[in-house]
Amino acid sequence: MPTFRTVDDYIASRPQEAQAMLRELRRLILKAVPDAVELPDYKVPSYTLVPGVKPEQQLMMAAYAQYVSFYPYQAAIDHFADALEDYETGKGTVKFQYGQPLPKDLIKQMVIFRKEEIELSASS
Repeated sequence: MPTFRTVDDYIASRPQEAQAMLRELRRLILKAVPDAVELPDYKVPSYTLVPGVKPEQQLMMAAYAQYVSFYPYQAAIDHFADALEDYETGKGTVKFQYGQPLPKDLIKQMVIFRKEEIELSASS
């Protein structure tokens, strides 16, 4: 997979169906945390929710052949397990299948949860 200079470059490189979901997921992340910093990290879009904490410990998204993965990390997956029962989850990730609507409120809640988790960890 190539390295992308910007999140826009990454989104533009994906198929149309993926682009629409990635744009919507991006909008939801930035609505939940307006001052989040976008950067391409691990060759996928990443979001620094709390300044001064390693980007790789924050939040990511990526497009694959059949779905978009959202990476809010395992504590968020565990915390929202009941609400995520209709979605395939993995280690720290939720898979959103193409053609299915994104759970907008749930995504925003997971982003805020992840930000608060990072802030608590950074203050300890």
